[in-house]
Amino acid sequence: MRARLALLLIIILLSACSVGTPSAGQVTSTPEPTATPRPTAGPTSTPMAPLVILVLPANTNQAQSKDYQKAVYDLAQAQGYRFMVLNKMSEKELDPTLKIVIDLSPDVDIPGLAAKAPQAQFLAINLPNIKAGGNVSILGGDNTSIDKVAFMAGYIAAAITQDYHTGLLVRKGSPDADAITAAFTAGQQYFCGLCNPYTGPFNPYPLLQDIPNDAKPTQYGAYADILIHKQVDTMFIQPGVDAPELLQYLQTVGVLMIGTQSPTKSVNGWVVTLEPNFLEAMKTAFPDLVAGKGGQEFPAPLSFDDANTGLFSIGKQNNARQILDNLLQGSISTQLKQ
Repeated sequence: MRARLALLLIIILLSACSVGTPSAGQVTSTPEPTATPRPTAGPTSTPMAPLVILVLPANTNQAQSKDYQKAVYDLAQAQGYRFMVLNKMSEKELDPTLKIVIDLSPDVDIPGLAAKAPQAQFLAINLPNIKAGGNVSILGGDNTSIDKVAFMAGYIAAAITQDYHTGLLVRKGSPDADAITAAFTAGQQYFCGLCNPYTGPFNPYPLLQDIPNDAKPTQYGAYADILIHKQVDTMFIQPGVDAPELLQYLQTVGVLMIGTQSPTKSVNGWVVTLEPNFLEAMKTAFPDLVAGKGGQEFPAPLSFDDANTGLFSIGKQNNARQILDNLLQGSISTQLKQ
């Protein structure tokens, strides 16, 4: 009996051990292979930011150069653009990322470069031979016409000159000579009416002296002497006549000077520079350049730069600015009163 029970127990134990163990030939389930991950792409190259180029002539006034560089740098940074300053520009600088070119150099072939870089906007500042069109814009307009400049020069000259002893130096045969003379005289008249001197000499100021086309800059002083001998104390100098040799000579003889371009080197007797405020106009134009709105002529109102407060006081500057505002608005004429 005990032998049977022992045998039965052994059979039960053997049966329990065989549960879950596959027998020979039994197919077991195999795990499905997982998909092999695809290799991820390597780091992509970041596109270059658009480029803004400022072209400044090498002889640009130092203060003006700094002002333009800071202004364009700030404008470019605000858009996330790159910025570069050049003294000259040619086709080799026509980078595919070029977005805007701001040029003050007359030596740059803006039309040619603009045609080869249609994706970029070009802005010519104070370059009279450049015309607006396509992707080329200019800073200028009626507010910068020479008659308005000459009118303000006449007004200021009369305001700062003892007995209204004023004069003009112009290029002989210049197409602007008559307009400059008439507007300068009108500006002086606007300040003082008949402007008769209280003491002699009783010349009909302002006096005009022209300089021949073939005269060399070293000879300009001799023509200025004609005015100086007639006791002209303040002179307005036509653009293009303002050679450094002339300015240096006039400071040695104590003549006060008003011009349209600041001397590259400081000279005594320089009263004020009457020129369009191209810097502020450029800032105003920049958003349109960013938006690709080319072919425009942006206005640049006149401003007083490099004013000598010892000769042209703050009070007189404020009065002159009120006259300038009225002049630009058209409520004052640059024509002589009859």
